[in-house]
Parts: sequence; C-alpha cells; structure tokens
Amino acid sequence: MLKRIDILLMAFCTGLIVANIYYCQPLVILIAKDFKLSETDAGRITYITQIGYAVGLFLLVPLGDMFERKKQILIITGLAILALLVAAISHTFFLLEIASLLIGICSIVPQLILPMAANLSTDENRGANIGMIMSGLLVGILASRAVSGSIGFWLGWRGVYYMAAGICILLIVLMAKRFPQSLPAFKGTYRELMSSMFSYIKTQPVLRETSIINFLAFAIISAFWTTMVLYLANPPFNFQTLQIGLFGIAGAAGALAAPLVGKLSDGNNPRKNLMIGFVLQIISIALFYFTGNHLYLFVIGIVLIDIGQQAIHVTNQTRIYTLIPEARNRLNTIFMSVSFIGASCGSALGLWLWGQGGWNLFCYGMTGIILLNILIYQFYGRNKHYN
Repeated sequence: MLKRIDILLMAFCTGLIVANIYYCQPLVILIAKDFKLSETDAGRITYITQIGYAVGLFLLVPLGDMFERKKQILIITGLAILALLVAAISHTFFLLEIASLLIGICSIVPQLILPMAANLSTDENRGANIGMIMSGLLVGILASRAVSGSIGFWLGWRGVYYMAAGICILLIVLMAKRFPQSLPAFKGTYRELMSSMFSYIKTQPVLRETSIINFLAFAIISAFWTTMVLYLANPPFNFQTLQIGLFGIAGAAGALAAPLVGKLSDGNNPRKNLMIGFVLQIISIALFYFTGNHLYLFVIGIVLIDIGQQAIHVTNQTRIYTLIPEARNRLNTIFMSVSFIGASCGSALGLWLWGQGGWNLFCYGMTGIILLNILIYQFYGRNKHYN
C-alpha cells in the first residue's frame, strides 16, 4: 500500500514531466518571430507535440503491463532529455517540429505512473490517490505555461527547453532512488499485448464511452489554451509572452479540485460528475465570449474550464481503472491515446476557427462540441451498464 508521501512524490514528478508537452504554447509568438513565420504556422508545434504524445501512449504505455514500470519510466525520461536538447539547439523550424514530436512521444511517463499508483492502491483509496496525482499533473500542465512564458520572455524560447532538460535530469535521480518497483502481470508477446487492446475496445462499453467523452473534452481544453495565446497577443490586449503565461496560474488554481473529484469518483454513480463538468465548460465559454475588456471574467472562465475538465477526466480515468486490474496500462493506453488525439485535433481546430472568424467563431465552435458531448453522455446513460 502506498503512503501519502509516495503519492505526493508521484504527483510532483508527474506534473514536472507532463509540463514538457505544454511549454511550447506560450512560446508560439517568440518562435514565429525567430523563424519568420506566421503565428498560425508556428502554432503547428502545439499539436505536433500532442500527436507525438498520442503515438507514445499507443506504442509505449502498453509495455507497462509487460515490463517493470520503474525501469521503463527511467529509460523514457532519459530519451525525453535528448529530445528537449534537440529542440533547444534547433536552427530550422522543421528540426523543431521533429524535436516536438519526439518530446511528445517521450513525455508519456505520467501515464506509467498513474497505473503504477492504481495497482499499489486499495479499492477504497484508489480514486483519491488518482485524484491527488492528477492534481499534480494538472498543476504541471497549467503552471508550465506561466513558467514558460516567464522564462521565454527573459531568456528566449530556447532557454525554456534547456530548463526542461535540466529538470528531467534531476527527476531521473529522484525517481531512481524513491519509486517502488511495479511488476507486470502480462506474460505474452508485444503483438499479443497490442492485439488485446482491440478486444477491450469491443468488449468494454465503459471504456468506449469514457474515451469518446474525453476525446471531445480534451479537444475543448486544448483548443482554448492554444487559441487564447493568439487572442491575448492581439488587440485590444496586445500582451507579451510573459503576461500571457501568467494566465496559467489561474488554471493551476482550478487543479486543486482534482483530489475532491477523485473522492467523489469512488462513489456509486461517478457519471454524475460528468454533467457537472459539462455545465462548467458551458459557463466558461459564455464568460470567454462576453469578456470584451473585462479580464476578470476571462480569469474566472479559466478557473471554471479547468475544474470542468478535471471533473470529466478524473472521473473517467477512475472508472476505467476499476474494469480489468491486470490490464490497467492497456486500458489507460486506449483512453489516453484517444484523449490526446482529441487534444491535437482541438488545437488544430482552434487555430482554424481563429483564422476563419476570430474569437467569436472559436466560442461558437467550442459550444457546439460541448453540446455534442452532452448528447453522447445522454445516449450512453440510457444503459445502466455505463453508470
């Protein structure tokens, strides 16, 4: 059984490693100037990184059911350091795109830590432990934007990648000393391992529902954080990278809700948390639409959209971890791969909506996605097996 200090350590490492995927978002403006690209073209690295993360999830995370997880975590973190250094020394945008893809692939360690924690937790505290680690993960995601914006403003965008590589070096030492071993349960081949995932998609209705809902939820949150950089960098705000990055602090405040959501997800009907998430998303989009020059509405919207995202994501992740204990890595692979494909699609969609009709069209598009998610939720809710 895991101690509280173990969970806090896992949350700490999870947050710092997942941040590698999101450092690039506030840097889009600086990268565009450096490589003399449009802001929309430079924004490609945001969804290329997310595509890489989805690829890493699909190909590497299932190995956690086949090999010892601690060793896998250390090796992949080492590869992430190399990818971050390649990004830092990139002198063409094409090389930066390749490095961004590799950064995404090698930043899947949090999705190895979460099944490790689930395996070592009791049934009574599994949801709470997952919520605690998810809190660290989400704080890492959101605080990374503030850190990236600040470091990028003072030291340039390359300095952010050097900093990230240094952090990962320290984390390898920490994880090597403190992480417990987590032995696998799967004894077959890699081909059998991958084949088994497709059978789970066919036989596990809860896995299908959670994955579809998370696909759309991740599309919304990713589209917002990608597009809001362009929104705040243009009139009437004309904010610099440092100022834009600070908005990540507001999102980090919302991440404190994850442990509470995790505890609620241990109840008899965790699906009710999903509707709470949808409602919070709708309210936040309404606040973004009517923001105008009222930044306090924008900040409130950031807090609410991130709490809503957690209500959806933590609830769904807790639900899939109760399905087949010996296959948690594979179930998590399907779930998170679909989620981050949604994230990459959301980033691309957000940039497209911005280019076609600015912030108003972006808000209309996100509202449509939320309503679609509610319809899917209602469709699955008619069957008692999905609750």
